[in-house]
Order: sequence, then C-alpha cells, then structure tokens
Amino acid sequence: MSRIVHAFLSLLLTVTAATAARAQSSGSTAIEAGPYHVSQTFHVGGEGGWDYLTVDPVHKLLYVPRSTHTMVLDANTGKTVADIPGQKRNHGVAIAPAVPAGGRGFITDGEDASVTVFDLVTYAVLGKIKTADDADGIIYDPASDRVLVACGDAGVMVPISPNVDPKTGKADPAVDLGGKPEFLTADGQGKVYINLEDKDLVAVVDTKAMKVVAKWSVAPGGSPVGMSMDRVKRRLYVGCRKPQKLIVMSADDGKVVADLPIGTGVDATRFDGDAFASCRDGTLAVARETAPGKFEIVQTVSTPRGARTMDVDPTTHTIYLPAAEFGPPMEGERRPQPKPGSFMVVVVSPTGK
Repeated sequence: MSRIVHAFLSLLLTVTAATAARAQSSGSTAIEAGPYHVSQTFHVGGEGGWDYLTVDPVHKLLYVPRSTHTMVLDANTGKTVADIPGQKRNHGVAIAPAVPAGGRGFITDGEDASVTVFDLVTYAVLGKIKTADDADGIIYDPASDRVLVACGDAGVMVPISPNVDPKTGKADPAVDLGGKPEFLTADGQGKVYINLEDKDLVAVVDTKAMKVVAKWSVAPGGSPVGMSMDRVKRRLYVGCRKPQKLIVMSADDGKVVADLPIGTGVDATRFDGDAFASCRDGTLAVARETAPGKFEIVQTVSTPRGARTMDVDPTTHTIYLPAAEFGPPMEGERRPQPKPGSFMVVVVSPTGK
C-alpha cells in the first residue's frame, strides 16, 4: 500500500510541475477554474492556414479565411455552409449587413492587395476592389459607413464604401498612418483606433476627415497587434507581443490604465463584458475590472497551441478560436507545421453553458 501511495504522490508532483512549467513558459499564471471553459471543438478539416475568424451573431455563422478560400461555418454545429474561393493569401472578413439587399461581405487578400466582395445570401463572389499592399485587418464601421482595411506593408488604412460597384468601383483615398497597421476598432462615433506594430503606437483616425489626429504610446507594452474596445467605458484593449502584455488604454486621451501579463504570441483581443487575449502558446487570458480602475487576469483558459485569433458572439458570449494539430517543423522552418486535415474551431463558453 505504501508503494502505491508513493507512486501516486510522485505522479501528482510530476503533473503539477509540468503544469507550472507550461504556465511559466507562457509568461502567465494558469488559472483553469473560472467563468469560462472549452465547451466543444468543431473538427472542420480542409486545406489552408487561417488568420482572423469573424462571427455573424445574427445568422449564427463563422467566416474563416483559409489562405486561398474562405469557409462559412454554422456556429452551432461547425458544419460547412459555404466555401468562397478565389483568394491568394486572405486574412480577415468584414460583414456589412445593411447594404445592398441582403448585405455584402469583404475579404482581405494580402498577396493580391485587394478585397474580395461577396453576397451574404448566396455567397457568390461579386468582384474585387484594389486596396494597397498587405491588406490585413478589416472591419465595417457603421458611423462612417465604410469598410476599413489595414494594409500593413503599405502603412495605410483604405476606406471602401459597402455600396461600391464590385466590378468597376474603387476604394476611397488611403489614409497614411506612418507605420505598419495590424488591427483596428471603431468607437461608433467617428474615431478609429489602429495598432502600429512597428512603432509601438496606437493611431487615432477621424473618419469624417479621414486623417490621423493622434498617436499614443502603448508602453510598457510593445509590438501591438490585438485591438478591441469597451465602447461604453471607452477603453481600448491592446494585445502586445514584446513585451507580452494586455494594455488597457483610455480611448479619450491614450492614458494607460493597466498593463496585465498574458501568454506568448498574442494576435487578437476582444471585449464582451470581460476582455480576452488569445495567444499562440495555447492560452486565452480573461481580464476583468474587479474594482473601479483595477484590472486583473481572472482566468487563463487552456486552448490548443496555435489558437492565436478569435471572435466572440455578443448574444451568447461564446468565443470561437481557430486552431489545428501541429507536427514538427519542416526542414529549414522554425515553427511547427499544422498537420493536414487537422483544422478545428475551439468553442469557449461561459461556465454553466
């Protein structure tokens, strides 16, 4: 009996040490028990990589760029609803549901320096609009009634009317940002906030004048990539890689309210009552204002490694993270490579759902 107890204790210590080591290597403290949990995983498969996932909360759909095509998935089952072809190296999707009849979707294609326009009802490709090099992050801003495209290598934001003629139309004049943009968010009142990854800054664009009106430092963070906003309290949540921090910033004057430790390789943040930062190392940090002006990481949810982007359905408070299983790096490559056919979408839900 003593040998059995000794063996059990040794195993328990080994597991505990391994868990602690993983948390330490990610740069954050693992807090598994909490308000969120992985509720299911959609095993989707298919070819291609992935970048930003976009939720359509009204129709309960997920738009998932897969390098050369964009999959449309049922958000409840993970089943494929449609597959939109014709991209070279896609990144993100924005949906403009009000115009024209049925609405339109817009897919950034960085390699082609364009946006693919498609019908939200039939999913048919309607045409392409030229942007600038490295079209990447994309949102629809109802206040300006423009689809806004962050073009990293070109250092500009390109506005596009959702009513643009997809065959012959053109984008509006580009807004020079003075740095490489990654992602962006809008306050719904005429301001857009854009990460400048190479400058460690947030650029503020007035969408009426379509010009930069301010630039704010993300220090003590650096290399900002993820961006989201609490529009009620007017706070920005900026995911930084070097050093790896979640920066809480005032959207009125750029004052840094808090800086919180997160995992390695953040690529997206989202706000839905709590703030979330999804990281390549397999952690989803959950930040909360626990007292007026005081912010804490209240949970770190374990996700598959590589689950670096996400989106949230604000009607169900469900988070969707694209990921895959990984094998060893290929010869000459640093990063592990996704296993063919292993693509998945991990679903994180509030505890109790």
